[in-house]
Amino acid sequence: MAKKHIRFDWAAKKMLRDKKNFGILEGFLSELLGEDIKIEGLLESESNQEDEDEKFNRVDLFAENSKGEHIIIEIQNTRELDYLMRMLFATSKAITEYLPVGAKYGEIKKVIAVSIVYFDLGKGEDYVYVGQTKFKGLHTDTVLQLTTAQKKLLGKPTIHQAYPEYYLIRTTKFNDIVNDRLDEWIYFFKNSEVLDEFRAKGMSEVREKLNVMNLPNDELKRYNKFLESLHDEASYAETIKIEAEEAAANAARKVEEEFRDDEKKGIAFNLIKMNFPDEQIAQATGLDIAEVKKLRKHK
Repeated sequence: MAKKHIRFDWAAKKMLRDKKNFGILEGFLSELLGEDIKIEGLLESESNQEDEDEKFNRVDLFAENSKGEHIIIEIQNTRELDYLMRMLFATSKAITEYLPVGAKYGEIKKVIAVSIVYFDLGKGEDYVYVGQTKFKGLHTDTVLQLTTAQKKLLGKPTIHQAYPEYYLIRTTKFNDIVNDRLDEWIYFFKNSEVLDEFRAKGMSEVREKLNVMNLPNDELKRYNKFLESLHDEASYAETIKIEAEEAAANAARKVEEEFRDDEKKGIAFNLIKMNFPDEQIAQATGLDIAEVKKLRKHK
């Protein structure tokens, strides 16, 4: 039986920043990355500042795991066509922001960027995409490898493990069919529900700590207000989409009508040159007699 829980974006903004709730983030990241993740703490960043406006569209979490790697978790509700570039900006900022002045480039921290989006981003059928950097030979098609010294310096066996990695979760493409434990998390992201049979790491903490019924009354009111704002934004976005589609259809109809009108006039001009009577030209083209007479004056 499914039970309603607090939306993940609200929890990330209000609750998951508390160390006692890190188990929820650790569970999700462990299932996503395929390894046990231990979060040491949240890093100080502009993205960690509280927003007094409850109608936020984006939520950011910036954490450090037990390996010293930096993990960015971004949750985006509102459509942004350039969101992929925002992901690039966020990782670049994380790299430069946390490299000490005068430090060697080899001290750059690995960055893992995880984006959970609630709109159709890009073109593709999958609901989870992974982006990694690999250097392939232009002529040999072989992947560039690190030397033994480079592996020791970077603490990574391959180049892509030292470079930023991107994980993109598109909730709108998820069909609610749960095939593995990562799908359990994506089902929760999309539906704010946890099914009784879910056993993914961190789900027990979600059941315990993110139950809507556990919210204090004042917090519940703010949460419900937030849900209303999401409904309003979704309706507004749908209205804009419909209006844009109608405008495009009207423009297409206008162009088609103008083309047909020009086509009729072209036929009329030819018939005028052949000295057909105005009445016959009007009957043949569908133009008014007055329009035919006007065209005859300008032949």
